[in-house]
Amino acid sequence: MFKKFRKKYIGNKTFYKNVLFMVVPMILQNLVTNFVSMIDNIMIGQTGTEQMNGISIINQFIFVFNITVFGAVSGAGIFGAQFFGKGDHEGQKFSVRFRLIMCMIIVAVASAVFSIFDDQLISLFLSKDDAPEKIAATLKYGKEYMTIMLIGLLPFGVGQAYSSAVRECGETKIPMIGSVLAVAVNILLDYALIFGKFGMPQMGVSGAAIATVVSKFIEAAVVIIWAHTHTDRNKYVIGLYKGFRIPAELTIRMLKKGIPLLFNEFFWAAGMAAIAQCYSVRGLDVVAARNISGTITNLFSTVYIQLGACIGIIVGSRLGANKLKDARDVDNKLLFFSVTSTIIIAALTLPLAHVFPMIYNTEAQIRSLASYMIIIQAIAMPLCSFTNACYFTLRSGGKTGITFLFDFGFTFGIMIPLAFCLAYLTKLNIHILFAVVTLSEFLKVIIGYFMVKSDLWLNNLVGEKEI
Repeated sequence: MFKKFRKKYIGNKTFYKNVLFMVVPMILQNLVTNFVSMIDNIMIGQTGTEQMNGISIINQFIFVFNITVFGAVSGAGIFGAQFFGKGDHEGQKFSVRFRLIMCMIIVAVASAVFSIFDDQLISLFLSKDDAPEKIAATLKYGKEYMTIMLIGLLPFGVGQAYSSAVRECGETKIPMIGSVLAVAVNILLDYALIFGKFGMPQMGVSGAAIATVVSKFIEAAVVIIWAHTHTDRNKYVIGLYKGFRIPAELTIRMLKKGIPLLFNEFFWAAGMAAIAQCYSVRGLDVVAARNISGTITNLFSTVYIQLGACIGIIVGSRLGANKLKDARDVDNKLLFFSVTSTIIIAALTLPLAHVFPMIYNTEAQIRSLASYMIIIQAIAMPLCSFTNACYFTLRSGGKTGITFLFDFGFTFGIMIPLAFCLAYLTKLNIHILFAVVTLSEFLKVIIGYFMVKSDLWLNNLVGEKEI
């Protein structure tokens, strides 16, 4: 019995060595990025609750933008990974062009929306039950932060288009190096500009935004410069900007696969923001507590999120090489590895639940609620790890319509209605409300299990008959 289980779900040393070689730099890159966000958060947390709330609310919208960009590069990324597995560098070049165009469109739309509707967007998270002065201060700091953060949308978009292509070629260290360098600059500028150190002006919230924007430019520059100076390993960049022609047939195919992913990521992220808005009905103390808990849990969630991305790359390249049976076997082992790793990470998170909130300069009741939220989110991590792995498995085979239903359908069909009803139609305590909505992820686990087990995702998108 155990021998059969081991053969199906546990790989050999070479298997894990290859997986870790790819995923560790990806994890470190995003760990570093989230660590910067945490440092940002802690530093701003020293200046006051209203400042922290203002940034927290804006980051909900930046999160929607970031995830939408991720969705935009993901659709073409499926083709890029399979083109790379096939050795078709011209096809990979077309996929990169497609990503760049899509990212530019998203940056333009997001910049317009955030600029025009900043007051309305921030006000969605402000409860009428809070003190007027707290509401006014939160709105002020939020708008101040948003104005500067708009500048960072462009380098993030272009940087993601390049980073996704670089990773497809198996190079995960360079994006990591870019992130590490960006982190060093961000932390230094955060300290200098928020508190007025090293002869710099004391700028508070604006200082935090400037530091973040500068780091985005640095992170993107490292990946872009490396890609264009190592054409032997990134052959798709040769002639990349000699026109932006993409074969019409391939464009249509990438749109068919990519649009569902784009909308899925957008609506999923928007759904998470909508759920956060439901929580905010209980007051700005809840916004502050979620900000604190989200800071630490996002840091630890990096492991399973990047293991999912690794599944998309490894399984996608095997599908592109028409090794369908091997793709199925590898996926089983990676899925099991992701969940097992996340259980360990969740266990490491629990002891920090009562320690981490103490760092913040805020009220005792906010710290207590943040501790509770960290515990609930840690319990839910293995569930999220499994559904994340299922998502990338389905996506690797181009089943973007199914992934759209999997993510969007669950978020808008179950989680948001549940959060809305409990928040607006009951007086349920925020502790119970938060736990019920967060742990509803278990239902998604069941759906994901049967979708992956069906093998409907075992598809080669770039076989000779389709090119």
